[in-house]
Amino acid sequence: MEAFSLVINGESRSFPEPLTVSGLVEALDLTGKRVAVERNGEIVPRSQHGETRLVNGDKLEIVVAVGGG
Repeated sequence: MEAFSLVINGESRSFPEPLTVSGLVEALDLTGKRVAVERNGEIVPRSQHGETRLVNGDKLEIVVAVGGG
């Protein structure tokens, strides 16, 4: 089976199988962190992370919110 490729924050990454947004967040070890995900130029609401399936070649920007002052 061919690798599943995504562009994440400008960097090409391969995964063994297709993912949902929440699966990607877990694969990147960001579970439980406050993240914003943009897919192909559109924000994916957190409520839709579990049902939004990523497609080979999708371009994502993932931003982790950092507290502080």
